[in-house]
Amino acid sequence: MAGKTYDVVGIGNAIVDVIGRCSDAFLAEHGATKGAMRLIDTPTVLQLYKAMGPAVEISGGSAANTMVGIASYGGKAAFIGKVAEDELGRIFAHDIRAAGVTFQTRPAAAGSEPTARSLILVTPDGERTMNTFLGVSPELDHGEVDPKLVGDAKVVYLEGYLFDRPAAKAAFRQAAKIAKESKSKVALTLSDAFCVERHRSEFLDLIKSDVDILFANETEIKALYKAQDFEEAARQAKGHCEIAALTRSGKGSLILADDRAVTIAPEPVNRVVDSTGAGDLYAAGFLFGITSGRTLEVCGQLGSIAAAEVISHVGARPETQLGQLAALKGL
Repeated sequence: MAGKTYDVVGIGNAIVDVIGRCSDAFLAEHGATKGAMRLIDTPTVLQLYKAMGPAVEISGGSAANTMVGIASYGGKAAFIGKVAEDELGRIFAHDIRAAGVTFQTRPAAAGSEPTARSLILVTPDGERTMNTFLGVSPELDHGEVDPKLVGDAKVVYLEGYLFDRPAAKAAFRQAAKIAKESKSKVALTLSDAFCVERHRSEFLDLIKSDVDILFANETEIKALYKAQDFEEAARQAKGHCEIAALTRSGKGSLILADDRAVTIAPEPVNRVVDSTGAGDLYAAGFLFGITSGRTLEVCGQLGSIAAAEVISHVGARPETQLGQLAALKGL
């Protein structure tokens, strides 16, 4: 993977997170499944936004968060994602560039759908429930995947959430093809169990044919393989790609590679404030480790450090330089 300008280029939904607190009863009242992500339409996003009360607006999007995490570790990252020429689109572009991530995708023309936003409802236990209005984000198509940028990355990171629209799906497949031709690695995050349910067969085909590094949490990997328990799902995942990094919340993570199974302990956290972005930042640490030549054990530790930092505050992007936290651990 030597000779590449970027460590990782991520492709995903460009979203601004609108984060507010609520009770379990509020989730039930609005038909939201606790801890999951659902796609909502324009009337629903307007109604829910009005009902949710005070909120904080922070640029987000799963793959975008991962790229920001890599930059926070000192890595070179770029992001490909679609925004509109509107206020939230300008906020997103400013924030990701300010975090040190290259972002060159042109905004959609006037009159298009607005920039995507996710209304994230955080319950007192720190669990997050995402209500996502995709807006213009899925209109990213294969014509907007910069072949030079993708080919100049050690790893191309694909966000499962983006798989919901045909044009975006075509962009995925184009990026994977460019990566393979450029001898770059392809990484995929499954993103959400409901996302897996919608695209199981296509995900499995993509993983078997193109994916080198797979990221999934316990619920997602069980959904992918229709497994009754995590152990069964892990057995099936082994061998389908070069590396599978499987996160298990408070149980840490399991990394499967060749004939190895590496268990990583979770990083201690005094209090879980908001679990939004935990998987995104785990992937950031792991990918930074892989692209800088670290062992699987260190890659997992870097992932755990990043995940622990992000769940200790509101918002899905780090507030402390992750490189400094790693240095304190001697990594």
